[in-house]
Amino acid sequence: MEYLVGSAVVAVLVGVPGVVLWRVMRGRRELGTSPAERATFETLHTASMAGPPLRAGLTADGAERASRHLRKLLGSAALAITDGERLLVYDGEGDDHHAGQAFEHAAATLKDGRTQVLTIDCDLLECPIRHAVVVPLTTDDRVVGTLAAYGQNASAGLVRAAQEVAGWVDSQLELAELDRSRTLLMEAEVRALRAQISPHFIYNSLTTIASFVRTDPERARELLLEFADFTRYSFRRHGEFTTLAEELRSIDRYLILERARFGDQLQVTLRIAPEVLPVAVPFLCLQPLVENAVRHGLESKNGVGRITIIAEDAGAECRISVEDDGLGMDPERLRRILAGEIAPAGGVGLANVDERLRQVYGDEYGLVVETAKGAGTKVNIRLPKYHPGVSAR
Repeated sequence: MEYLVGSAVVAVLVGVPGVVLWRVMRGRRELGTSPAERATFETLHTASMAGPPLRAGLTADGAERASRHLRKLLGSAALAITDGERLLVYDGEGDDHHAGQAFEHAAATLKDGRTQVLTIDCDLLECPIRHAVVVPLTTDDRVVGTLAAYGQNASAGLVRAAQEVAGWVDSQLELAELDRSRTLLMEAEVRALRAQISPHFIYNSLTTIASFVRTDPERARELLLEFADFTRYSFRRHGEFTTLAEELRSIDRYLILERARFGDQLQVTLRIAPEVLPVAVPFLCLQPLVENAVRHGLESKNGVGRITIIAEDAGAECRISVEDDGLGMDPERLRRILAGEIAPAGGVGLANVDERLRQVYGDEYGLVVETAKGAGTKVNIRLPKYHPGVSAR
């Protein structure tokens, strides 16, 4: 048996604010408690608190939750954030009479993308808002909003600080765009996977059901209900993730239909640890592997074909394997398919599943395939039981 690991995908690992904070706190204990060290810790802690709300993009809710922390970073009397169309939040002094003007203050910066230093007219002598520094917020070189720092003076230090904080906000917004792009890409890949699976399977299933209509109407009815449940699950429109239990239930329906077609020539063994059934997994990450085993492992094989599906509890991970004793394939060809160098000849989703697993969990969680011509195929998957951003909702 030869071992093959799927193609490598470059991954950008972004530090989790909580992890950064823990390291800073540990560093604080190790380095002492000098004023400079405390100031550094407070700054990093404040930034770590402002980051998560902005990871959802430039929204009113995110801006409101981040504004207090951003204003603390700047040390300004007030702070305002806009998008390209409206004021998202005004936080601080003068909100009762300056908030209504904040979007007007941002107009020139939204138009030309330049930092503006404004003099604010106010009839209230006690009001500390006399100047504003308005800085553009950009994503992909596009101005998507503004950040304005308000105070008594518009010093060079405040201008520089506002620009640095705006640059940091830009990086959070770019990460939000990256998250959105990843989500859209995964949705597109699931749609592509459905398109690969559905024509072949629908045709074979309906042909099998039709063959029982006259000879065994009750069996045809049961198979039709299984087919309806399977397609309802496969073409659902919500959720990137599901539970392993739901994925296995869909696979069971698929195999019921395939056993009706192959009869005793298809034998299936399942060994599933109950502890891993609630684990969240990417939607349609296992069914393509089982269909691949049936189509390419057993359809062209003489005699009985066997498929074994195992899901085991491995501490912090769940380990799953889908194995068939079919024809196998050339490992070099499989490597090229997983690397995207060649298109599979009617293949169902191996490269798609490999890519999605790596996108969600990291490069070390891609498919591991054991295969050789005439020796069958075994596809192995490792999944962390818990992973940030992964839940079956």
